[in-house]
Amino acid sequence: MERVTISMSDEFADELSAFMDSHKYENRSEAIRDLARLGLNRAGIDGSMTGECIATLSYVFNHHTRELSKRLTDAHHAHHDLQVATMHVHLDHEACLEVAVLRGPVEAVQAFSKAVIAERGVSHGQVSFVPLTIDTQSHVHGGAGHAHPHLHPRPA
Repeated sequence: MERVTISMSDEFADELSAFMDSHKYENRSEAIRDLARLGLNRAGIDGSMTGECIATLSYVFNHHTRELSKRLTDAHHAHHDLQVATMHVHLDHEACLEVAVLRGPVEAVQAFSKAVIAERGVSHGQVSFVPLTIDTQSHVHGGAGHAHPHLHPRPA
């Protein structure tokens, strides 16, 4: 394991300590590793990640925005090959939250996510990526042998 030393202001160190306390981290290394993973994962939307992924796209939108619900539904249907599942939550009389689980090539998931987040009427949006290795194996389940893909998260 590689050791990295960083310097930080007293104020930032206090914020980090408060974060560690509220999230029950036992040491700074664990907290900073997790925060760095989050940052690198979030940066994946900028094109640094390649290959296959699974991702969650979450966004808040105003369902009264003209034709927005239809445009979002059409976008999801047009990219049905990326869709795994979608959850729709009514937040109040106007705002809805949708969380879509997507799977496919990083570039396609990025493009779809950026298009959804950029829609007029979408007020908040973010995507979180998990890079995958896909491995097709033949083995037995319940007495019958067959081959199917296994999805493995790539190590961080």
